[in-house]
Amino acid sequence: MRIGFVGLGNMGAPMAANLVAAGHQLHGFDLSGSVPEGVTPMQDAASAAEAAAVVITMLPDGAALRAVASQILPAMSEGAVLIDCSTVDVESARAVAADAGARGIAMLDAPVSGGTSGAAAGTLTFMIGGPEPALAQVSELFDVVGARAIHCGASGAGQAAKICNNMILGTTMAVTCEGFALADALGLDRQALYDVVSTSSGQSWSTTTYCPAPGVGPTSPADNDYRPGFATELMLKDMRLSQDAAGATGAPTPIAALAAERYAEFLNDGGKGQDFSALLPWLKKRP
Repeated sequence: MRIGFVGLGNMGAPMAANLVAAGHQLHGFDLSGSVPEGVTPMQDAASAAEAAAVVITMLPDGAALRAVASQILPAMSEGAVLIDCSTVDVESARAVAADAGARGIAMLDAPVSGGTSGAAAGTLTFMIGGPEPALAQVSELFDVVGARAIHCGASGAGQAAKICNNMILGTTMAVTCEGFALADALGLDRQALYDVVSTSSGQSWSTTTYCPAPGVGPTSPADNDYRPGFATELMLKDMRLSQDAAGATGAPTPIAALAAERYAEFLNDGGKGQDFSALLPWLKKRP
């Protein structure tokens, strides 16, 4: 299958490499000019999309998605499928889907969970919004780059699922860091806290898979000097997307709003370039 790929950064590059390894022909474009081995570099986004049965995008935000879509949709053929794997606002996803549909192009919003390690291993989870026939048409690609592809509903539903998921993740990580900081203040051994929480009612992914305390639980960014698996900047972006969505719909999310404020404080106080779980040592340094 000939595939166009726009946005070959930390997530897009390993996804593209896995597609090449599976035998697909990829034409790629990234603003950096860098493409993975086996991907044919193109001069711009539109040329990457020409004659492609499928175009995949992995972009930083809704504004970038709208801008790239305005370039690639006119270059795409009727009957082709656009798969956007970015994490963006629901409104942008639906607007681009409507534009694509008017041109006879199906769009799937398919944000991912699993981070750079999942992208490299091909074990990502995709949350997908859009027409089911289009999903059936490209399902083999999701099998290559991911472990699960969950159809969440119509256009925008994938983004809605991602925003809700990451709001829960960001909030649980924030309170997990506070729990470990409190344990330290109380003189409780971190390993003892982990042993209790990981097998009790306080258990969460933030503890058992991605523990913010180094040397406790499975290896996580905390064991690598908090180099990002998921950068604080990206978590704050997602938390703000959730709060924008909450404001637009009137949904009450006061606890998540407080967590978003905490990540903003951390980012402005040295958190740039660190994993979002580095909230724990930052809390320890606060007066």
